Amino acid sequence: MRLVSASRLAVAAVAAVTAIMTAGQTASAVPADGDGKPFLGPLHTVSTIASTVPANGDLNPYGTALVKKSVGDLRRGNVLVSNFNNAANQQGTGTTLVQISPRGTTTLFAQIDPQNLPGPCPGGVGLTTALSILPGGWVVVGSLPTADGTSATAQAGCLLVLDSHGKVRETFSGQGINGPWDMTAKSSGDKTDLFVTNVLNGTVAGGGDIVRRGTVLRIALRTHDDRPPTRVATTVIGSGFAQKTDPAALVIGPTGVGLRDGTLYVADTVDNRITAIPDAPTRRTSAGIGKVVSTDQHLNGPLGMAITPKGDILTVNGGDGNIVETTPRGVQVAVRTLDTSGSPPGAGALFGLAIAEDPDRVYFVDDATNTLNLLSRP
Repeated sequence: MRLVSASRLAVAAVAAVTAIMTAGQTASAVPADGDGKPFLGPLHTVSTIASTVPANGDLNPYGTALVKKSVGDLRRGNVLVSNFNNAANQQGTGTTLVQISPRGTTTLFAQIDPQNLPGPCPGGVGLTTALSILPGGWVVVGSLPTADGTSATAQAGCLLVLDSHGKVRETFSGQGINGPWDMTAKSSGDKTDLFVTNVLNGTVAGGGDIVRRGTVLRIALRTHDDRPPTRVATTVIGSGFAQKTDPAALVIGPTGVGLRDGTLYVADTVDNRITAIPDAPTRRTSAGIGKVVSTDQHLNGPLGMAITPKGDILTVNGGDGNIVETTPRGVQVAVRTLDTSGSPPGAGALFGLAIAEDPDRVYFVDDATNTLNLLSRP
């Protein structure tokens, strides 16, 4: 389902922009960091890989994660995708993860039964953009569930931990987890940190008004070879992000996150900007919303995020069908158009991103077509 309301929020913020770049153009002549070449520079071709709709009809692909190592049923180079809606297009009710090969072969990785979970998940199952694959093939996916697809019935949800065969083995709930919306992870040895945005802190009670209580949590895990990761500690490292419910979008709040050199970048969707939380792996207190890196210009309700190998920030817009590349200094160096359908063109089509290397390319889901797609060289 298109996130059309995000476009309404963001369009006003970018009204001064006189032109949006089309596929194949760069936003400016300002060089990117590193070798001075934007990551998106040579990427001009958009192609469809496969449908993300499994046999049960789930819709609205959100989370996107590249499989980097074969283990269990996971195959290196494939892309894992989570679905947020059921076949009736009710938001917050999707229960499936599909695995898609670069050649377009789609298999069901998991179909989660909300009535048969190994631990608490308040409200049930509605799989969000929060999706990471940990060492050992453990898959962690967020759930922001509803009873009927409306924000009035949204509940706190949880993080679901699946093994490499798609079986739910653990849930993490409470301790600040309240509508987990997006996530990134960093692992070292037997330790993993999850960085999770949450969008339901007072949001439903706000009745559509903006509530500045969105959070970012760092959840420390200890990983094990043969049993699910265990939660060690939870720390609020970001707070005060704008969030609101919306009848079309369900909820809008801090979405994409990406970690680079100790800095966690956050797509602050409602306020149309990217912010940076310093010392994210080690800090013991909240940095608030962090430092503003970039705002407005070509940003138009930034949602999904990924960090390029050289450290630039890729975000996709909820308000149009564009992907934007921004340097850590805040310079927007490139824009590509990924979807032009609907009105406004591309609005609400884009969410999760996953970068693949050798050669460089970007996988992205398209909610307008319920497909996994690829931005690559011609």
